[in-house]
Amino acid sequence: MPVLQLTPKFIQNLQCEPGKSRQEFCDSDVKGLYCEARATSPGIGTYYLRYKDSNGKTRHLRLGQTDTLSLAEARKLASDKKTEIRHGANPSMERKAAKQIPSLRQFVHEQYAPYCKVRKRSWHTDELRFNQRLFPAFGDMRLDRITTKQLIDFHSELREVHKLAPATCDHFIKLMRHVFNMAIKWEVIDKNPVSKKVALFNAYNCIEHTLDQTHLQRLLAVLSTHPNRAACRISMFLLSTGCRLNEALCAEWSQIDWTQKVWRIPALNSKSKRMRPVPLNQTAIEVLEQVRNDSPQWVFFNAESGTHYKTLHNAWFDIRKKAGLPWLRVHDLRHSYASALINNGVGISSVQALLGHSSPLVTQRYLHMNTQTLLDASEIASQRIVAASPRPVPAALPQDA
Repeated sequence: MPVLQLTPKFIQNLQCEPGKSRQEFCDSDVKGLYCEARATSPGIGTYYLRYKDSNGKTRHLRLGQTDTLSLAEARKLASDKKTEIRHGANPSMERKAAKQIPSLRQFVHEQYAPYCKVRKRSWHTDELRFNQRLFPAFGDMRLDRITTKQLIDFHSELREVHKLAPATCDHFIKLMRHVFNMAIKWEVIDKNPVSKKVALFNAYNCIEHTLDQTHLQRLLAVLSTHPNRAACRISMFLLSTGCRLNEALCAEWSQIDWTQKVWRIPALNSKSKRMRPVPLNQTAIEVLEQVRNDSPQWVFFNAESGTHYKTLHNAWFDIRKKAGLPWLRVHDLRHSYASALINNGVGISSVQALLGHSSPLVTQRYLHMNTQTLLDASEIASQRIVAASPRPVPAALPQDA
């Protein structure tokens, strides 16, 4: 193997001597650095660093090809690697360890999914996001090869190209952040490319859809006549209790206390993961009376499936269309429940308890005061100002001559 002072011109015209399939050209400037030429790829070689590991065994560290790495860069990289090796680094073992790092798809299937399936109630949503977007984009990439720049570009593309809502785009990045955090926790990798470097859109998505008195009358008119009576009863129950749809659909008669007029939602079905008591008002009791004999177990029983209802999707679209309220979502019934309470003087702490929120900050998002309520509140300030204002002194009466 010839030792010579490698030059950019020599590297540019790199080729094996006639009759050889491969040849090494060692650099005289940096000991251990050599460039390998192959007859099958004239003009393009590969830089290597030859070194001895801690056991005295000769190793070869691939640095890069001559068409992507200049000679000056190769020399600097080789010098840096030699310094690391002198300080105890083992490039061979590091490369071997790196090859064992799984791809995103492998990590999710083999480690992340088994862990989350029994701990995270939103796992099915996560699974959908992996299959829809994340696996096609990053599934076959090793975790340590996914870069911050790639994630930023992916995040922007979801918004600009695929026209997804800002909050939806952010959910994909939040999921990837959690995946990398778990990989770090389990010592699969040592850094998170998402961390706080990928800025979320954090768009304001508090949609204020509530029912005023006219809207409520139109909705109730449809609920009293629509042929899908089960969907109408469920909707009325949601409007009367302010509960979440899944909480109502999974309700069982064993959770209903007729004496105390309380429905105790178990921790398994509660978003807060704690048992939540829900007071049953008169309209809620009336709904329960209507379905009391349908099933010994489920409150809202589907005779066709033999279990409780799973969704309200198609029926709700038809109900809101007939009511002339195409913008009304099922969750807006919960919003309307909260707004009705606050507009009638119920304190935020009571509304918080009724909705089952852990913080009043969460409750505030659901509270939409109507204009008259705000005007009445504002009038209090006006009355205070008037009461404190100096009264005008009446003009003196004229004296009789």
